[in-house]
Amino acid sequence: MTETPTRPERARPRRARLDRLDLVSLGVLAAGLLCWATGALPAHDAVASLERIAPLVLFLGTVMVMVAIVQASQLFDVAALGLARLARGSHAALFACCFVLAALTTMFLNLDTTIVLLTPVMLALAAATRAPALALAMTTVWLANTASLLLPVSNLTNLLAADRIGLDPLDFAARMWAPQLAVLAVTALCLWVGFWRRRHRERDRYTVPAEPLPIADRRLLWTAAAVCAGFVLAVVAEVPIQVVSTAAAAVLVAHCVRRRRDLLHWRLIPWRLLVLTAGLFLVVPALMLHGGGDLVSALAGGGAGDAGVVRAGLTGAGLANLVNNLPAYAAVESVLPHGSSDALLGVLIGTNVGPLVLPWASMATLLWFDLVTGRRPGVPEGRRLRVPLGRFAAAGAVLAVAATTAGLAALVWL
Repeated sequence: MTETPTRPERARPRRARLDRLDLVSLGVLAAGLLCWATGALPAHDAVASLERIAPLVLFLGTVMVMVAIVQASQLFDVAALGLARLARGSHAALFACCFVLAALTTMFLNLDTTIVLLTPVMLALAAATRAPALALAMTTVWLANTASLLLPVSNLTNLLAADRIGLDPLDFAARMWAPQLAVLAVTALCLWVGFWRRRHRERDRYTVPAEPLPIADRRLLWTAAAVCAGFVLAVVAEVPIQVVSTAAAAVLVAHCVRRRRDLLHWRLIPWRLLVLTAGLFLVVPALMLHGGGDLVSALAGGGAGDAGVVRAGLTGAGLANLVNNLPAYAAVESVLPHGSSDALLGVLIGTNVGPLVLPWASMATLLWFDLVTGRRPGVPEGRRLRVPLGRFAAAGAVLAVAATTAGLAALVWL
């Protein structure tokens, strides 16, 4: 007898409301289109900028479709149950497990994979164990950024820099292992003090679920598991990540068309991320043409010597929090002379580790906000997390300054 999945009754869609980040995204796109229309950004520059980010936009659009369907399959709940049982009720052991898992996923796959695959696991883990949800979520978003220094594949900015720096993956790792360790040590300290220690949780030990998890649709679960396994293997094989995410989303959507049409909805498309990304890559090049380039050059300096490396890195960190780390890296890279490989490595530390203060500082953080706040379909009401923006920014500023400084010091001294 064929198993018939139980389908939850489809609730009437709530009327969408624009929040502050929605309005910011629309405003940035409007400003970018205005720059293009008025000639403040020449047409050929606008087209070149959009062509450069087209793979990123494709990835953002398709990966969130994939995550929403995988979330509905209960695969993340199964993974969370295994992680909870592994740490056996100890918050310290759970912190260590989550820290190592997120760091390794970021370093050897990439930061977007960490956000996409681990954030829902952390939310499911908090729901199942009553472990502190904000601590689990912050572990994911901070390590997605701060653990992305070791290899070119760890972060898209590293890939943008790889050709100009001229280092193969092993040579790149040989230069960045010390900064990566220094940054991870600072991240671990800030996470424990700021979110994990006893004062931030209700209980000395969390609840270890004893009952097996009831699965509503096993065929969807196994399909989602196969897709996620294929996603990871393809990323390891260095298939372009936008190709991987598109193929994964296509397989899951095809499955839903045949068996679970209740999971398909226009809200699967992360329009805010797409709008903001396109807008930033129109506004920032326009600003660079009209005085911004001179300002960035004055801030970054020429990248000569240890002081120049530190200066370029701090400039990258500051700009990343203002305009997003990808255009910030491109802006600082454009004003540094060729041959400044040490300075470019410093910029990577700044633009990878530094963008922790504002929600739009990195695309990974924006993806994370969409997931934890439940903007994507498939996130149960009880797992939606309210993130206090003031606390997020203040804690992120402390870590950004401390970790960026530690990483730059390790780069120039070791």
